[in-house]
Amino acid sequence: MSTSTDSPPVRPRRDRRPVGPLVFLLVLALAALGVWWKVLADAGVREEAAEAACATAAEAPPSLDPTTLSVRVYNATDTAGLAQTVAAELQARGFVVDEIANDPTDREVTGPGEIRHGPRGNDAAGYLALFLPGAGDHLDTRATAQVDLVIGPEFDRLASPEEVAATLTPIASAEAAC
Repeated sequence: MSTSTDSPPVRPRRDRRPVGPLVFLLVLALAALGVWWKVLADAGVREEAAEAACATAAEAPPSLDPTTLSVRVYNATDTAGLAQTVAAELQARGFVVDEIANDPTDREVTGPGEIRHGPRGNDAAGYLALFLPGAGDHLDTRATAQVDLVIGPEFDRLASPEEVAATLTPIASAEAAC
């Protein structure tokens, strides 16, 4: 008797999952996650840079037309004629100088000078401060927009027009970024 069957031999059943495609999908998912992580991080950096630029623009002194500013130049030093020299230079740059004299107050001025103004003169004082870096700021109770530039004992010179322009250029680009 023969025990042969016409059916093919039975193969063992494969219960394993396809490992290759699963590994490929896992790598693909990790790569996509990495790309999105980078995109979101870059968006955060751009947002922080925009916020910093807007903060810089908000804190920056205004860019004004000097012909619209009314300035009084006072000398608080022992150097005779210094207020006249500074006033002439400011007039050459377009400022309107209303008065030139020795400092009429008893305030002690230190450093290169002091800029005195009332609340209405905040913008003008900020702009004038570009021309005398390191000058102190003194807010008083005057009701006008007039600004006093008081020359102090450490006064060397006014900032050059190029230095003022160099200060205002990054501010203009920061304002454009907002």
